[in-house]
This record gives sequence, structure tokens and C-alpha cells, in this order.
Amino acid sequence: MPKDDFFVDTNLFLRYLTDDIPEQADRVERLLQRAKAADISLFTNVLVIAEIVWTLESYYHRSKVRIRDDILGILNTPGLAVEEAALVADAVDLYARLNVDFVDAFNALWMRQHELESVLTFDAKHYARLPGVVPLAPDKIR
Repeated sequence: MPKDDFFVDTNLFLRYLTDDIPEQADRVERLLQRAKAADISLFTNVLVIAEIVWTLESYYHRSKVRIRDDILGILNTPGLAVEEAALVADAVDLYARLNVDFVDAFNALWMRQHELESVLTFDAKHYARLPGVVPLAPDKIR
């Protein structure tokens, strides 16, 4: 019998958030109730969160504000630990508030944590909106 700690993949969150396959959404609901009751422990990571954001935006055409609220709901789920949860919460807020890509917002905040201010990129559009970040093309550095 495996240990009662489990990694949760993107598709479980998507089924739950979209309820597009109600039977699967109900199964996820029961799983989350078990985690809330401390019967099991659930874990996920930043890549799963990024995939959720991308899928909800591109496939389900949800607004950034609704996606932010969905992600904050995940982060506040009892019995579920999310890697870099505080950074994810701040990034999803910037994503919705400043209309930038979630990954760019996360990277900008990660850079700040690591005392980096310049990002080498060919796509400065979103980074330019993020405070404390200096986007540079690679041929513009000394």
C-alpha cells in the first residue's frame, strides 16, 4: 500500500474547476474532502499551476480575474500543499492586475527573490509592465 501522500496532476484540478466531466469532478471533490479531513496529504507544484492557468485561459477562455480566483482557491485548499505557494499567489495577482502572462509574473517575482533585475528576452511586452524588471534583448548587453 503506498504512503498516504500524493502528487496531484493538472487534469484533476481542471475537472474540478470546470466540472466539464461531472463524474470526475465529483471524484476530485471526494479526494479534496479526504485531504481536508487529514486522511491523506496532497501536493502539487508550480508547473501544474502554470498549466492550469494556460488551459483555463486558452481552452476555456476564462478571464484572468476568474483564473486568479481559481488559483487562490487551490492555494487555500486544506490538505493540499503547493510548491512556492506565496510566490504563486503574488504572481497570479500580478497576472490578473497587470494583464501579463502568469509565467512572466512568476519569473519576475522569482527574479526579485534572487536579487536579479534584468531579464534577457525577445518578448519584452509583459516584462516591461512588471515593476523592478528590466527586459533586455541579448544583443543589448555589454
